[in-house]
Amino acid sequence: MDRMDSEIIDVLRVNGRASFSEIGRRVGLSTNATAARVRRLETAGVILGYRVVLDAESVDPADGLEAFVDVRLAAGHDSEEFLSWSRRIPEIRDAVHVTGSYDYLLHIRVTGTTALDRLLRSLKNDGGASHTQTRLALR
Repeated sequence: MDRMDSEIIDVLRVNGRASFSEIGRRVGLSTNATAARVRRLETAGVILGYRVVLDAESVDPADGLEAFVDVRLAAGHDSEEFLSWSRRIPEIRDAVHVTGSYDYLLHIRVTGTTALDRLLRSLKNDGGASHTQTRLALR
C-alpha cells in the first residue's frame, strides 16, 4: 500500500459511495486507474466492505433493541473463523477484538427479545462462543 492508496482510503472513509471518477478527481488519478486500485485493495483484503452508518437519533427505538455482547470463544475456536462468521450476520453491526476476559465485543441491533435470544443461541451453536454477556443500550 502506498501514499495514493492511503488517499483513496481516506476518501472512501468519508464517503463509501464515492464514484471512481470522484475519487480519481480528489487524488489525481484517472477513473480507470482509481477503479483498478480500489479493486486491488478489495482483493488484498485491505478494504473488507462498505456499510451504512445510521444516525442513532433517526432510528426509532421501536424498531428493535440495540445491545453490546461480550463473547468468549470456546477453547480451540479460531478467531478469524469467528470474524468471518460474524460478518455474515446482519444483526451484528460490528465485532471488535478486545483484551480482558472476553475475546470480542459485538455491537448488535435486533428486532426484539425473540431475535436477541435467537442470535445468542446462534453465537453459541454456530459462532463458537462458550460464554456471552449482554448489555442493552437504553439510549
